[in-house]
Parts: sequence; C-alpha cells; structure tokens
Amino acid sequence: MKLISHRGNLKGRKPDLENRPSYIDSAIQLGYEVEIDVRYEKGLFQLGHDTGDYTVDFNWLEKRTDYLWLHCKDIASAQILSDKKHIRHFCHVEDPYVIMSTGHIWVHDIRLDLNDRCIIPLLGLEDIQHINLYKDKVYAICTDYCIF
Repeated sequence: MKLISHRGNLKGRKPDLENRPSYIDSAIQLGYEVEIDVRYEKGLFQLGHDTGDYTVDFNWLEKRTDYLWLHCKDIASAQILSDKKHIRHFCHVEDPYVIMSTGHIWVHDIRLDLNDRCIIPLLGLEDIQHINLYKDKVYAICTDYCIF
C-alpha cells in the first residue's frame, strides 16, 4: 500500500501552499506521489481546488506523469486528458466512488467493500491514525499526513 500526498501536503493541511507547483515538487522529491486539482483554461492547465491559482503547461504535467494523480475539476480538463492514457486522472464531484483512467477506483465512501484496486482518502490526522485498518485492503491512501 502506498501513501499519496493530497495536494502536496505531507504533515497536515497547508491551504496557502496546496497545489502550488513548487510544493508538489517538494513532495515528489521526498518520494511521494501527489493528487492535484486541475482545470483547463485558455490552452493551459490551472492548479487549485476551488479556483485556478497556478498555471502550468502540459509539459509540466507530463514530466511528472509517474508521480501525479490528476483530479479534473472541470469538463475541459477531463476532455483534454481523456486522450492521454499515460496520465492518471479522474473526475468526480460527490460520487461515493469513481473509476480512474488507470482502472483504480477512487473511493470516498470507505464503508463500501474495498480491495487492492481502491484508493481512499484519509485526510485528517485522526483518520490516518487508523491506517492499519486499511493497510492490507487498498492500493493506496491519499492523505494530508504522509508523515505523521
């Protein structure tokens, strides 16, 4: 089971840094994969949860393909990335689970039956302290606390 950094966070939420390219790179340099939020506007990708706060081009994403899990926040990013099978991506709003471009299942409702294709979010410190309940059941855990 692997830990995936949520928006670049490693030791708790840092809203002012989340999705910032340098923050993401710091997590990657420490050996973590990172789930980031993307939008596609005017020919460029925008990183940010609620708004496009940081602009990156496709080459930036492609250089980090092995380390990124892209959460498409709009239909335009989903359409552009749907042709890019080598870039891991998924779309959802309030779904209990969603199938990702890799065939993994991003599961928000952790009461569902989990298996080794599932990635679950355990974002809070209290949640991640129960990691052993999921360690042998899921492919990965996405968290703000990769280091705790």
